[in-house]
Amino acid sequence: MWQQRRTAVFLFALAALLGGMLTGRELFYNLAYLLGLLLILSFGWAWANLNWVHISRATRVRRTQVGRPLEERFTVTNTSIIPKLWLEIHDYSTVPHHYSSHVIHNLGPNQSYSWRVRTICRERGRYQLGPLRLSTSDPFGLFPMSRELSPTTNVVIYPLTFDIHQFALPVGILPGGDALRRRTHYVTTNAAGVRDYAPGDSFNRIHWPSTARRNRLIVKEFELDPLADIWIVPDMSVFGHVAPKQKPLPSPEPGDIPAWLLPEKFELPESTEEYTVTVAASLAQYFLRQDRAVGMLAYGQSNEIVQPDRGERQTNRILETLSVLRARGQVPVEDMIHAELHLFPRGTTIIVVTPTTRESWLTAARQLVRRGLRVVTVLINPESFGGTRSAAPLAELLQASGMVTYMVNNGDDLTAVLSQPNGRFGNYILV
Repeated sequence: MWQQRRTAVFLFALAALLGGMLTGRELFYNLAYLLGLLLILSFGWAWANLNWVHISRATRVRRTQVGRPLEERFTVTNTSIIPKLWLEIHDYSTVPHHYSSHVIHNLGPNQSYSWRVRTICRERGRYQLGPLRLSTSDPFGLFPMSRELSPTTNVVIYPLTFDIHQFALPVGILPGGDALRRRTHYVTTNAAGVRDYAPGDSFNRIHWPSTARRNRLIVKEFELDPLADIWIVPDMSVFGHVAPKQKPLPSPEPGDIPAWLLPEKFELPESTEEYTVTVAASLAQYFLRQDRAVGMLAYGQSNEIVQPDRGERQTNRILETLSVLRARGQVPVEDMIHAELHLFPRGTTIIVVTPTTRESWLTAARQLVRRGLRVVTVLINPESFGGTRSAAPLAELLQASGMVTYMVNNGDDLTAVLSQPNGRFGNYILV
């Protein structure tokens, strides 16, 4: 449209000029000069609108979580004495449902305009913020111009987690298994020796009797507690997972408020993949808050191994890994664990979160128990998500083998289900 309009003005100017040269009438010359001046002024106006504009983008946090808000503040400043008639800022961010594009009218000389965007995060993942495209034009729409602002940043949206009050672990084996003779910067109950003080050591590590004898600061060294590591194994293979069903958006009645403007309670997508990731993230958060060493093993679109560790940094590492993990693996969970058995020393607790209904997992779990490992299974029941097979028979077989088993159905309160002290599946408490 704008190209046709500009071409029409140019052709009229050319025709007026030819008419003046053929007839010698001043009217045609004046019309040609007027249309030519219009093209020049329109181009200059559009060029001035596009330049001397500064855009800043401030993101409150670069790591957030599903169900929590992502806030950004944009500021556009006119650094010239020429007013900007209108400016359009188009954002190419990949964050779902994050609408931050904006149109600004009549931005005066040396003035600024700001707006804030607040989006509730609904999908986990790593997303790109930006780039931005600045568009403008002259009052007649003859010379629309745009400029790309290429700098981009990333934001990571962690999966949703639920608070767990108590989670059942197998009993009958010493809680620690074999002692792990590894030095650590954590203060534990196992003192391994003393050494000279180094900058950064906390005062509660100072061994005062040795300090008094040697007349210099001496600190204690510690070993890891003999509590066995906990490995969380989400099953991210393509086998057994049920894809979510797409729900059509309700069409509002005339005069009603649009549905996207109404507040709504966030719920997990009806997908075994999302439930698997959420359960794994909740369990990792629960044990890390108890100062347990937690690791993670998963084969999705890539093979992910997070070595056991403690602390908030480990929590962020596991959640960030889970945020981008997708159910695209081609290795069944039992084969994956068998391939990585060297990671699990005797006494290790393995918590497997899986939507499988195959009895091959029961055989693999029994083999792991015979190797001295402790196995807990959290079954995501695919039948409740629209699948054709139920995980209840497998849960009963696991229970009969004396293994702690949970079963999660679509729509369950994960806090209540995973906080059962002795495990749970269906409507029965495992004892």
